[in-house]
Amino acid sequence: MLRTLGILALICAAAFGLHLVLDSIDAYWARIANLCGISILLAVSLNVINGLCGQFSLGHAGFMAIGAYVSAFFTTTLRYFDDAAGQYVTVLPLLDQSWGFVPALLLGGFAAAAAGLVIGIPTLRLRGDYLAIATLGFGEIVTIMITNFSKVGGANGLSGIPAYSNGFWIFTFAGICVLFTLHLQRSTFGRALIAIRENELAAEVMGIRTARIKIAAFVYGAFFAGIAGGLLGHFLQTISPATFGFMKSIEVIVMLVLGGLGSLTGAIIGAVTLTVLPELLRDVETSTGMPGIRMVVYSLVLILLMLFRPQGIFGQRELSLRLLRSLLPGRRKEGAPSAPAAFTAQQSVEAKTFFARAPQTLPPQNEGKK
Repeated sequence: MLRTLGILALICAAAFGLHLVLDSIDAYWARIANLCGISILLAVSLNVINGLCGQFSLGHAGFMAIGAYVSAFFTTTLRYFDDAAGQYVTVLPLLDQSWGFVPALLLGGFAAAAAGLVIGIPTLRLRGDYLAIATLGFGEIVTIMITNFSKVGGANGLSGIPAYSNGFWIFTFAGICVLFTLHLQRSTFGRALIAIRENELAAEVMGIRTARIKIAAFVYGAFFAGIAGGLLGHFLQTISPATFGFMKSIEVIVMLVLGGLGSLTGAIIGAVTLTVLPELLRDVETSTGMPGIRMVVYSLVLILLMLFRPQGIFGQRELSLRLLRSLLPGRRKEGAPSAPAAFTAQQSVEAKTFFARAPQTLPPQNEGKK
């Protein structure tokens, strides 16, 4: 417990130092770095559902939308037209100070987790494509409901959200998500998730309550997706239903596939790569004078990676010095047979004893023909 609290303190200190660095650099690159932190939070949370548990969910953007709108509802001054009164109504925020930002984020996360529980109970008994279609429908239902809810802006979106998100909060929550996911991955619960991913029927036979475990993973991922949505809303200061459309879920899934499904470090690398790469390719678009060429190059990079590295950059492995050494040219690949080592004196004695007894212990060759 004390060790975990110490790590959390180090995460907060590192996030504060990173916040100071981002305040001192160009605003454009600071914005990209903050978006990378939000992407890490999204990718790592979805990796628990799609990577560790092996369930194909397309509803992550819906959980983001719930977290973003619920947190903004408590921190933003709402102005909408009341049909009953026939005039515009202004509603002051319930949490109108910066101290209310974290409680509003947590409320958004809990609301998304509750939605994950409600949608998870009936749908997570499905598998494969059927689950993907069900979660896709959930995401579309959320955006349609927000579009028809005039108190939060409806189709026009909600603007005037306070700019409470900064590098400290973004990377603090991203670090907490990574830490909790790392502990979860190494726990008994994480082993149960991996067992379900590898063979759900065998996991059921071994006594694992697969439906309950999958729902718990779904709620966990939905909570941090709601936190990410709240951070994104208070960072952009304006949100709309189009911000959390179907393509947002696809974008997060591509991050996972790029880094490697089931790999925590792969999810982080994939999130950073897919956030930074389109911005780096803007120079290509400017030099060629062809609008939209950066997205063509971006797509080609992804296609080539899937052709030559379909399991992603890390596959299901984690970043380590051993993995990096195996990728160096001339190094023996992990799992490849090594050259036979010389026998020690004790091993030589054991081998001689075994082969001396072997003719006495093996049955005659003609015994099976009788």
